[in-house]
Amino acid sequence: MTPVEILYEDQALFVVVKPPGMPSQPERSAAMDMVSYLKNLLADRDGMKNPYVGVVHRLDRPVGGVMVYAKNQRSAAALCAQVAGRTIQKEYLAVVSGTMPEPSGTLTDWLVKDGRTNLSRVVDARQKAGSSCAADDSGCRPPVKGAKKAVLDYETLESAAGQDGYSLLRIRLHTGRHHQIRVQLAHSGHPLAGDGRYRTVKDSFRELGLFACRLEFVHPVDKKKMSFEARPQAAPFLMFDAYRSAL
Repeated sequence: MTPVEILYEDQALFVVVKPPGMPSQPERSAAMDMVSYLKNLLADRDGMKNPYVGVVHRLDRPVGGVMVYAKNQRSAAALCAQVAGRTIQKEYLAVVSGTMPEPSGTLTDWLVKDGRTNLSRVVDARQKAGSSCAADDSGCRPPVKGAKKAVLDYETLESAAGQDGYSLLRIRLHTGRHHQIRVQLAHSGHPLAGDGRYRTVKDSFRELGLFACRLEFVHPVDKKKMSFEARPQAAPFLMFDAYRSAL
């Protein structure tokens, strides 16, 4: 099992670097997950019986990066309130196929999740019956029940050599939708490297080109602003020089 790096710990919370491939929370598999890992740590190291580890946010199983977990219910409630209020700042590094049309920009889409396949897809907000509306019109409502607005900003850190190459992006989320970054980038024509679920043409990368590199939040007890960073340590990120100074 890949060792878990603990960036910070106190009486209220853990900040960790989740390895790619490790679930964020218990699931229907025998794989070790982050919650169980931290509970085992508290039990073995501190002798705690039935330790509490609260899930505040999630990363898809193939995505590695910085995460925060609460060590008591009060801290969990305070951190979850920040997630709900969108005051927690999350940034990602992403390796995508080709070159984005602009060096930086915003992607805005409506997403709907298919519970049967655990996949999301983009629906067209302009297909409102009896009217038309622009993609950025906040008054539009999507034609598919359950669709949710998804917004992210991107910045190109290193451009690919031609459309058959890859580019390294910095991503900031404004919303937290199911598979949001993966779906939006695939829909834009620039899917993530190594994404076997949303790429139409497979590539040679075994790991997904997405990593949660920065997390900022307010401490649930002392109310101080906290910021943590981590960098991916494997392909496809290592083919870029810019990634070493991306944070």
